[in-house]
Amino acid sequence: MTREEQLVALLKEKNMTITFAESCTGGLLSGRFVNVSGASDVYRVGLVTYANEAKVDLLQVKEETIASYGVVSQETATEMALGACAFAKAQVSCAVTGVAGPTGGTPKKPVGMVCMACCVNGNVVTEEHHFQGNRQEVREASVEAALALALRCLL
Repeated sequence: MTREEQLVALLKEKNMTITFAESCTGGLLSGRFVNVSGASDVYRVGLVTYANEAKVDLLQVKEETIASYGVVSQETATEMALGACAFAKAQVSCAVTGVAGPTGGTPKKPVGMVCMACCVNGNVVTEEHHFQGNRQEVREASVEAALALALRCLL
């Protein structure tokens, strides 16, 4: 079984729903998830909050968080995950924010840096990754890592 198939099965078993808040993955995570037959039983909504304003308006990420830690940070990912659960009225969420490249990187936040968070019933676990490769490879690696994080948080 693929990770997304495992995640759908686990969510069904636990009678839980999930939502995704995506930035650098641009909907790729939601797209992978809904490829699974039966995903509609557990999937609430996907939010592609690419712009900072969308993160603030839709996910209730605090402007102060973005100003203090940056949009690519575990703090922002945490607020995205919490906001996604609230917006979708879901028990589980995964949020991803990062620098897919090839531009946009800085010495402190290089291309390939991706922060993600998984929220399960209000409890949040975050991770920071540094992926290698081109833009698409960073996005795909981010999706794999987010699915793996969600599975670990639910098990």
